[in-house]
Amino acid sequence: LKDQECEVFSDKLKFIYIELPKFTKTEAELETTFEKWLYVFRHLAELQNRPPKLQERIFQKLFQAAEIAKLSKNEREAYENSLKHYRDINNIAETAKEEGKMEVARAMKLDGMSLEKIQQFTGLSMEELTEL
Repeated sequence: LKDQECEVFSDKLKFIYIELPKFTKTEAELETTFEKWLYVFRHLAELQNRPPKLQERIFQKLFQAAEIAKLSKNEREAYENSLKHYRDINNIAETAKEEGKMEVARAMKLDGMSLEKIQQFTGLSMEELTEL
């Protein structure tokens, strides 16, 4: 990319144009990750299921995002509310679990158990145990 004086202002930035209609490889012909991405970009609207050649984790995330993107506005709001509710419940459960560990550790410490044993059973750090 060049500035107004036709001098390159960055050797790290460049544009690459891809003409997807000219990408004609079939699923069976895909070899590289780059070819798989081009195939997905070219055929995403037509794909009903994730093809066997696109089973890598990154494509799983892409297809999940595409499923969410094609939801209607009401469906997306319901999905996001459901996801928020799930995350809230999960956070509450994790907090309760941590607080439960602290209560158990406190009781073990009052009972005279060594900090090493308490750490072994609860997974709490020595710093957390000395603060009890």
